[in-house]
Amino acid sequence: MTADSDRYARRMVDLRALPADDPVSRELLTDYFAMRGTAFPGQYRPVFPERAVFEPPAGVFVVVFDGERAVGCGGIRRVVDGPSGIRYEVKHLYLAPETRGRGWGRRLLDDLERRAREWDAGELVLDTHHTLEAAGGLYTASGFTPIEPYNDNPNATRWYGKRLT
Repeated sequence: MTADSDRYARRMVDLRALPADDPVSRELLTDYFAMRGTAFPGQYRPVFPERAVFEPPAGVFVVVFDGERAVGCGGIRRVVDGPSGIRYEVKHLYLAPETRGRGWGRRLLDDLERRAREWDAGELVLDTHHTLEAAGGLYTASGFTPIEPYNDNPNATRWYGKRLT
């Protein structure tokens, strides 16, 4: 970590649960989908989440605020139980490009994991694309390991899991 990224990591950002269809959430998801669409031209098919998918205890959608500015988001949603019991999936983890490298993605992922544990999850899973190298690095540094595909997401090329029990 550089001195600048350490300074930003220590700066308090606020993590707030918001409905997935809140205008703030929707704007961040629009930015996220645009970024993904640029990275995967012609093949990325975004789907805006339904509000109920990210409402407790089915899930939660969390927005990262730097002061009053919304700069990132991510959520967990309950999916079909797995070998470890209750299973939640990490979805739509995104930080505005100018905020990356500050440790905020890790903070958001830790918060989502904490919430899954509060709902007795035995496992967190996620899918991603191999071109998202920084995201893959975050996931492995956070204890996620490669697993067999658990869904048929056409946008995914890698699947990860983390046992919570």
